[in-house]
Amino acid sequence: MNFFKKLKDSISTQTDTVTDKFKDGLSKTRDSFVGAMNDLMKDYRTVDEDFFEELEDILISADVGVHTVMDLIEQLKDEARLRNIKDAKDIQPVISEKLAEMLQKSANEAAINEQPGELTVILFVGVNGVGKTTSIGKLAHQYKEEGKKVVMAAGDTFRAGAIEQLEKWGERVGVDVVKQQAGSDPAAVMYDAIQSARSKKADVLLCDTAGRLQNKVNLMNELSKVKRVLGREIPDAPHEVLLVLDATTGQNAMSQAKAFQEATDVTGIVLTKLDGTAKGGIVLAIRYELDIPVKLVGLGEGMNDLQPFDATQYVHGLFAEVLEQTDTDDENS
Repeated sequence: MNFFKKLKDSISTQTDTVTDKFKDGLSKTRDSFVGAMNDLMKDYRTVDEDFFEELEDILISADVGVHTVMDLIEQLKDEARLRNIKDAKDIQPVISEKLAEMLQKSANEAAINEQPGELTVILFVGVNGVGKTTSIGKLAHQYKEEGKKVVMAAGDTFRAGAIEQLEKWGERVGVDVVKQQAGSDPAAVMYDAIQSARSKKADVLLCDTAGRLQNKVNLMNELSKVKRVLGREIPDAPHEVLLVLDATTGQNAMSQAKAFQEATDVTGIVLTKLDGTAKGGIVLAIRYELDIPVKLVGLGEGMNDLQPFDATQYVHGLFAEVLEQTDTDDENS
């Protein structure tokens, strides 16, 4: 079966709301990427070295990442030989198929690691300005909508206004915020937050942290201290360490991910502002080159636009026009 048809069948089992969010949120990347792909198919009738070189440039321009692109191109060349693909248009489903395979190393890895019946502790890390506090607020709202009791910890005690920003989110979504004075010890805030969450019988504790200290050594020491306090109070906590990255910064986000990966045990990525960039291929670079699952993506400004990442929906969002064309062709045949 054609991969696009399999993709369409898979999407049809999911909600239209989620499909629309991914389709709309990836519109800038899709317009740029698919536009370039369509031009490629017009310029090259046959699959040859020149075709693959041009495809390589298109993928790198979408911030897919050089190492990812090189591996993908080699896989596509192998598939073209294996399937005896000569016509350029016949390679398009194979491209999307390989992109999906690169993203779907494990079907369940994108899920947040929750502790049923116990307090789930989620630690958020990332530099200032990437949307960390906003992501915490939106996730708190979503958990509350699911009927869960949530507490937020204002552990970013160094940035001016960070505590107040989290407090505003707490008021907005109706969630308690545990705080201390600006400049206080973040680990002490976490200790207080654990006690508060326990006394309130909370289901989820969302912990903010400082985004910028003087250097990476200070950052590592601070995060290690916070994690020690959480782990001492609750075994295996934090259950997730989510690194928040701004998709619009492209390869700079990759550099941040590498730095934080060295500093702490990052278990997943929250990729914000994916709707604001034409270079949404950064999802692939992060997943494939850093081997860190993308767990949540920001697909808009709304309260419900922070979505669990879904590889199938992502690939569908990239190739929505191609799928619609496939439907038209099927109807006309």
